[in-house]
Amino acid sequence: IIIDMIEEPIVVGLLLGGVWYAFSLLTFSEGVREGLGHVFQFILIGNIAWLITRLFDALYEEYLVPLAAKSETDLDDQLLPFLRKGTKISVWTIAIIIALDNAGYNVGAALAGLGIGGLAFAMASKDTVENMFGGLTIFIDQPFKLKDRIKIAGFDGTIVDIGLRSTRLQTLEGRIVTIPNATFSDSPVENVTREPSRKMAQTIGLTYDMSAEQVLEAMEVLRSIADSHDGTEEKVVVSFEGFGDFSMDIAFVYYIAKDADIRETQTQINMSVLRTFNERGLEMAFPTQVIHTKDA
Repeated sequence: IIIDMIEEPIVVGLLLGGVWYAFSLLTFSEGVREGLGHVFQFILIGNIAWLITRLFDALYEEYLVPLAAKSETDLDDQLLPFLRKGTKISVWTIAIIIALDNAGYNVGAALAGLGIGGLAFAMASKDTVENMFGGLTIFIDQPFKLKDRIKIAGFDGTIVDIGLRSTRLQTLEGRIVTIPNATFSDSPVENVTREPSRKMAQTIGLTYDMSAEQVLEAMEVLRSIADSHDGTEEKVVVSFEGFGDFSMDIAFVYYIAKDADIRETQTQINMSVLRTFNERGLEMAFPTQVIHTKDA
């Protein structure tokens, strides 16, 4: 891996050495020779920075990524992209500072000037700074992790990438949405993956020709179906909710366990309710109107 990554930078370095040797055989004025020396130093330092970043990328892909994939926690999966980008930025920043310093520029004065112009730069890059702080907030507070399903700003999907400036979410339709990290600081985030169970609430209406005993029987049937299903938790609420315009309403609330298939469990329970009600003659209501006309 090391040989493969350093091969090209070394070739470039040897080429630079050969060009420098060729120039050294020629006669230049002192000013031109000094200028060429600064240019070669700048290119050489850039080549060294390129070598370091290539080597880091190789070690990152070969060792760090597989190691993170084997771990049980997702924290390292979130940290690695920050580590990769941060290392590259640091290496190139240091290389540029060293190159400018060797070229004779007063780097200290330039950095001080950046401090004076920092306010203007910060104002111009206000959105970028907000997004970076938003990324820091995501890392510290961890409202979600990679592969979590969340709902935010009208989008519902799975987190596929958390970056320094933005986060990518794959919607249920399969589309990729890039959301600025500042959005997560300003908007409520609903983490669907972390729900302990899925609450299912519905109202079942019986016709008004059902007796009180049949209403009680219907309530017992609903409670029994929800309690006996393997995919539900022991939190079932069944109550006679009231008298509607065309039905006697029964509130039916149950909770699907976290590891259960939500759609399949809901389908099985609804089918059980339909079959049992039909077998016992418990008639469910639908919107009807009875109009009485008065004879003239």
